[in-house]
Amino acid sequence: MKFLMMIKHAEAKTPVQPPQALMDAMGPFVEQGFKQGWLKDTAGLKRTSEATRIRSKGGKLTVTDGPFTESKEIVGGFALVETKTREEAMEIAMKFMEMHRVHAPDFECESEVRPFEDF
Repeated sequence: MKFLMMIKHAEAKTPVQPPQALMDAMGPFVEQGFKQGWLKDTAGLKRTSEATRIRSKGGKLTVTDGPFTESKEIVGGFALVETKTREEAMEIAMKFMEMHRVHAPDFECESEVRPFEDF
């Protein structure tokens, strides 16, 4: 089963560098994921000031360059994982969020875990 895991949080007015302790914990976690084969891809995303939205509404396309001030939260990063069960994916997401809780306790965020469609 494939899952897209997203980390969502409020966008700070100025870029925030993650604490070194969090980066030190994430390194082995990510390395283990690639080595064991459940992690297929992962990345942090740049600020919305570097993003563009293309919206289809009323039969027309509109293009809007960021930043998107109306956004209450943004997707700050993602991981594409493949596991045998949903429970395995949830365990991975819990470990990821636990690292944030321990190493960046003041950083408020959430992880959304979404399975791929089976078309």
